[in-house]
Amino acid sequence: MTPSHWLRRWTPPSPGHALDLACGSGRNLRWLVAQGWQVCGVDRDTTATAPLRGMAEIIDADIENGPWPLTGRQFDLVVVCNYLWRPLIEPLRAAVAPGGLLVWETFADGHQRLGRPSRPDFLLQRGELLRALADWQIAGFEDIEETGVNPRVVQRVAAIRPRPGENAQAPLLKSIDSQDLPT
Repeated sequence: MTPSHWLRRWTPPSPGHALDLACGSGRNLRWLVAQGWQVCGVDRDTTATAPLRGMAEIIDADIENGPWPLTGRQFDLVVVCNYLWRPLIEPLRAAVAPGGLLVWETFADGHQRLGRPSRPDFLLQRGELLRALADWQIAGFEDIEETGVNPRVVQRVAAIRPRPGENAQAPLLKSIDSQDLPT
């Protein structure tokens, strides 16, 4: 299992406490643990998470239909890969500690012509992550179509939550094709 290249690119070198939301079988969680991070993984698929017990804190939770299981907890790094449930944007923002990093990548509008997911509920709109994190420092952003063996349209962000009293730097407003974002 290869971890996300976006996660490998943006993970801070000094380990701390990390959250891997919708961790599945743990491709990113395992890599973070190997890098020295203390990881909490959340997923509803207990079969997928069973092998991860003992290497990380695992929370079995249906985060779409049940309560947010991490109220009051904060992490130095929050990772979300290939998952989107818009009602969780605010709880996810709150789960990132001040000065912490959110690394999020998931499918975006345009992917529906390539396969699943194809429902708009599961596809980010153009610039949506930038708008959701407009008051954070955007360290990296991509809104691209990847070609090759596994073609897909994805949006990725690495964003730092400001510490109290800090102002976020102006967010990145240009995409690879130089069209202004967000709209």
